[in-house]
Amino acid sequence: MAGRAAATSSAKWAREFLFRRVSSNPLGGAIRNSSSAPGASSTPKVPHFSKKGRILTGATIGLAIAGGAYVSTADEATFCGWLFSATKVVNPLFALLDAEFAHKLAVTAAARGWVPREKRPDPQILGLEVWGRKFSNPIGLAAGFDKNAEATEGLLGLGFGFVEVGSVTPVPQEGNPKPRIFRLREDGAIINRCGFNSEGIVVVAKRLGAQHGKRMLAETSGTSSSSSDEVKPGGKSGPGILGVNLGKNKTSEDAAADYVQGVHNLSQYADYLVINVSSPNTAGLRMLQGRKQLKDLVKKVQAARDEMQWGDDGPPPLLVKIAPDLSRGELEDIAAVALALHLDGLIISNTTVSRPDPVGNNPVAAETGGLSGKPLFPLSTNMLREMYTLTRGKIPLIGCGGVSSGEDAYKKIRAGATLVQLYTGFAYGGPALIPQIKEELVSCLERDGFKSIQEAIGADHR
Repeated sequence: MAGRAAATSSAKWAREFLFRRVSSNPLGGAIRNSSSAPGASSTPKVPHFSKKGRILTGATIGLAIAGGAYVSTADEATFCGWLFSATKVVNPLFALLDAEFAHKLAVTAAARGWVPREKRPDPQILGLEVWGRKFSNPIGLAAGFDKNAEATEGLLGLGFGFVEVGSVTPVPQEGNPKPRIFRLREDGAIINRCGFNSEGIVVVAKRLGAQHGKRMLAETSGTSSSSSDEVKPGGKSGPGILGVNLGKNKTSEDAAADYVQGVHNLSQYADYLVINVSSPNTAGLRMLQGRKQLKDLVKKVQAARDEMQWGDDGPPPLLVKIAPDLSRGELEDIAAVALALHLDGLIISNTTVSRPDPVGNNPVAAETGGLSGKPLFPLSTNMLREMYTLTRGKIPLIGCGGVSSGEDAYKKIRAGATLVQLYTGFAYGGPALIPQIKEELVSCLERDGFKSIQEAIGADHR
């Protein structure tokens, strides 16, 4: 029964994909967004496909057809594994496309449901509770991928324990001129200088509000049929935790007012909030990491959050995302502010303006912008280790920067990370990387005798 149902679903998916593909073609543009109002659609427009895009489309359809045939003889878990493995064939084709176009296409695919959906439960050893929220696993998607909250459901469905959207600015802005995303494939790295390109708070609030309402409706309709009182992992967005990363507009003269506006409009949909003061692509932003500036900013944002009315769950936790290019003294200042103001967490770290070896030998390294990916791993992990020491393990830390394997995630956790995020590794590895990282992380924990993620956090300091 499960095989026939999945086969029917696969066939339906293929028909829908073909329909949308033809409809998005200029010769058959039945599916078009005729409204010019921001936020008129909760999902992105399907971009026009170039010749390379048609190759990608053909490969995807071929995999869907093959999957439909295969699933009739496979159980759900086996078929789910096959779907994730199949993305290894499609994902390299994205390298044929312009980097930013490929990014938009990936977001579109997740928003439209053209990505695998993880049906297999996460191993219990990966589950943990942070800020009173239950995470089924500690692997999350960093901000920057789904900037405008277009694909949260699809991305959480891939098996991430949490997804962070944004950065979201109060007023829509285009960001920096294109091209602004550059691949360093041989180094497993990316340089970007996007500059907080955002559709703005109003559009993002509409999308998150619609998703929140959909989830509430589903919970209400499912109450009578569910007899279990078990509290399942998840948050306001459904089966997974949703973070909202807040940014400031490029021309804003009052950064605190921008972040406060984000809190007032988006916090009711967030399981946690992030103040991003560390992007290298917005002039003057990193100055907000100074001791006095950060203290004043966090106080104002906390006050804005706390003055709102909250239910039994209380207000969403507030985190700050910092740069990896800080001195020891600057780290000490940030740690002091975090402890004094009882900050809920820190994300370590954003992209770097440095060009660590071996990136320096790559001609693309001369491009201005923040570097992410494998070369960032040592720098961000060492900084994570320092911050865990400075905060005495009292503040949850999210380790971000250069994670592309379960071993990488494990090293971040041992260094002091409670949770781990990836972005560039996901861009190169695709959906298949997510179950792979979780499987490898379980092996690392069991190899060293840990019975839970919680036991491994900060293990290098003991």
